[in-house]
Amino acid sequence: MPSPEYSLPDVLERLYQNQLALEAAVMELTLRVERQGATDTGDNVRGALHTIGENAGHIKQGLAKLRAQGPH
Repeated sequence: MPSPEYSLPDVLERLYQNQLALEAAVMELTLRVERQGATDTGDNVRGALHTIGENAGHIKQGLAKLRAQGPH
């Protein structure tokens, strides 16, 4: 039986957590770039971050479904 910390839901949860951490880091960099006047770059990054944020909701829902199904 595979170790629970390597189950599909656990691995996907860790990927989700990585996504959130990267999103936060990119936002910090975006704020810095915008303060230096690169508003076009900031707008582009914010558009990408919006997509990441929307997808995060779907990922979280999928993880909840996998966890509800029990061990894999």
